[in-house]
Amino acid sequence: MKNRINQLFESKKKNIFSVYFTAGFPQLNSTTDIIHELEKNGADLIEIGIPFSDPTADGPTIQRSSEAALKNGMSLKLLFEQLKDIRKTVKIPLILMGYFNPVMQFGVAAFCEKCREIGIDGAILPDLPLEEYELHFKKDFEQNQLHNILLITPQTPEERIRKIDAASGGFIYMVSSASTTGTGKKVEDFRQDYFERVEQMNLKNPRLIGFGISDRATFSNACKFASGAIIGSAFVKALEPDSGLKTSVADFAKSIVL
Repeated sequence: MKNRINQLFESKKKNIFSVYFTAGFPQLNSTTDIIHELEKNGADLIEIGIPFSDPTADGPTIQRSSEAALKNGMSLKLLFEQLKDIRKTVKIPLILMGYFNPVMQFGVAAFCEKCREIGIDGAILPDLPLEEYELHFKKDFEQNQLHNILLITPQTPEERIRKIDAASGGFIYMVSSASTTGTGKKVEDFRQDYFERVEQMNLKNPRLIGFGISDRATFSNACKFASGAIIGSAFVKALEPDSGLKTSVADFAKSIVL
C-alpha cells in the first residue's frame, strides 16, 4: 500500500493543513481525542509530538506542553499503546515528531516496526543528522515504509538541500526562519527570498513550511510558497484554556482553514 503521506500530496496540491500537538497534553489521555477532532475539523496531516525533557529547538509553549506531558506520565511506550487502534477510525497521515534520544532508547528498529504495525506514516527527528540516518538507520525506515522527514532552513546551502531532497520521501519540512518554534511572527517576517529560491530549485519532493505559522494570514502566505503549512505552538496554546477539547479544536481549525 502506498504511504498515506504520498497519497495526500498526490490528491491535494495546495493549502495542506498540518497540525502539531504534544502527546499527553493537556491530559495524559487527550492524544486520540485530539487526533479524532483534528481530522473531523479539516486537518490533512497530524504531527504527534513525543515529549522530551530537553526540547532545545522548541519555543516556550511547546516546552511547557512537553514538561506537562512528562509530568502526566507520557512516554513513547505509552504513546504507542494509546495509538494501537487509531487506524480503525482515522484515515489521514500521522507522523511522530520528536528528538532522537527517546527513539534511540526505545530502539530504532523496534520504533520503525511499531510505527508500521500501528499505521504511522513518517517520523520527524530534527536532531538526527542525514549522514547518521543514511549510515545506520535508513534500512529500518525503508523496510517499514516509514518516511524520515528532513528539515531545511534559510541557512541550508543549495548543495545540502539537493542532498536532503534526494534522501527524502514524503515531503521536506521547510523551517521558515532560524529560530525556535513559536507564534508571534507576522507575514512580513518570513524570508520570501528563501521561499522563492527553494521554489526555483524544482525539487522532487513537495514542501510544507513550519515555525511561526500561527493564524490564517501566516498560513495563507506560507501556502503561496509551498504545498501547505504546519501549525504547532498556536494550536498547543489553544488547548491550554479549559473550554473543552472539542470546542478548542473546532474553533482553532475554523480560524485557519482556507
